[in-house]
Amino acid sequence: MKFYESSFNYDYTFPAVTLAYFLRYPNPYSRHVLSSDVIDRYVDPETQRLHTVRLHLKKSKVPAGILKFLPRGLAGPGGASQSYILEKTTIDVKEGWMETESKNMEWTGILSVVERQSFRRQRLVDLAEGSNNDLERAKETTSCRTVVTFVSHLGQGKLLSWRHKDNHHGTQEEDAPKQGFFASLSTSGIQRTVELIGVKRTKSALVNGKEGMNVVLERLRSGGIVGVLEGMRRDRLETVAGEAH
Repeated sequence: MKFYESSFNYDYTFPAVTLAYFLRYPNPYSRHVLSSDVIDRYVDPETQRLHTVRLHLKKSKVPAGILKFLPRGLAGPGGASQSYILEKTTIDVKEGWMETESKNMEWTGILSVVERQSFRRQRLVDLAEGSNNDLERAKETTSCRTVVTFVSHLGQGKLLSWRHKDNHHGTQEEDAPKQGFFASLSTSGIQRTVELIGVKRTKSALVNGKEGMNVVLERLRSGGIVGVLEGMRRDRLETVAGEAH
């Protein structure tokens, strides 16, 4: 099991950040997201907290470091694949916090990734010189703490044995180095390798996620909801045009 943690602040109010979170797909940094659907949403009558469950379909590429452990044909050409991400959020507008949890629904036997984010309203007080006394000006920002957990079970089930079997049916010249490679790795070693690959990819994904949120927040600031929706429309058109070529 591996963990990765990061923290940063958005220079926007809590209501703006939470709204942008639900409007963040698509954006120029998330063209791998094919669709987003709300499958449940309700307000708890006692706590007045908003609960939402969404399902995102994303396309990705299985890293070469993981692909070599998998049976042939499990992923598409070059490791191309698609997977569903289940996202749960809870927002308390009065207290000023939002908790999210996202986890992959496919490939869990190879690598299970659970991302939890905590958004909190932050008020910074600046002192400004007035004519007679100091005036307090409150500026609101939003903090975000992300903790990602990686767990691999590769090597404990059938996947690795299938890969061994696939290798066995190859040519003798090709088999020798591959069998030697797999024989040299313990189950725990394989799992650590896969988890470390997941950590490396997540670092890049979190940077892109923050940049994408900033794009949506700027659209919201400059053009309101209409500006965000127009940006989403342009992003979809550019994604379709890119896939056509």
